[in-house]
This record gives sequence, C-alpha cells and structure tokens, in this order.
Amino acid sequence: QLHLMTSEKNELTRSLEMVQNQLQEKESEIKREISEYKDRLLQEERAHQDALTETNRKNEEEIEACHEKISSLEHFISSQKLEIEHLKSNKEQLNNSLKEANQALGELLKTKVR
Repeated sequence: QLHLMTSEKNELTRSLEMVQNQLQEKESEIKREISEYKDRLLQEERAHQDALTETNRKNEEEIEACHEKISSLEHFISSQKLEIEHLKSNKEQLNNSLKEANQALGELLKTKVR
C-alpha cells in the first residue's frame, strides 16, 4: 500500500510539474504577446503623433499664407482708397476748371455778342 501511495504521489508530482510547466509556458507566451501588443501600440502612437505633427505644420503654413494674403489685400485696398481719393480730388479740380472755363466762355460770348 505504501508502494502504491508513493507511486500515486510520484504520478501526481509529475502531473503537477507538467501543469506547472504548461502554465509557465502559457504565461511566457502571454507576456510575449503583451510585449508585442505594447510595441505595436507604441509604434501606432508614434505614427499617429507624427501624422498629427505634420498636419499641424501644414495647417500653420496655410494659416501663415492666409495671413500674408490678407495683409497683401489690405495693403492693396488701402492703396486703392488713396487712389480713389486722389481721383475724386482731380475730378473736383477739373469740374472747377470746367466751370471757370465755361464762365469765361460765357463772358467772351457776351462780349462778342455786344
């Protein structure tokens, strides 16, 4: 009976060792998979961050280009306003000169008629 018990004990010990070995292998496999997933996640996060950085850089360039265009258009508008004011002034001077010329012509015509 002792021999039988010893044999059973040895069999159970071997079974326990096999189960422990299987568990260790499974644990190692799971740890390896976790490590792979972490690496892939880190790579994806880096790729996402790089894409985000590039998008932000392009947006900043576009914003800067828009600011420059706005500034250029504001300058153009300002110069056009000055030109309009200059043209209005010239028109007023020409109208005054035309009135004076018409008055002088009227005077000359009156003098000629007499």
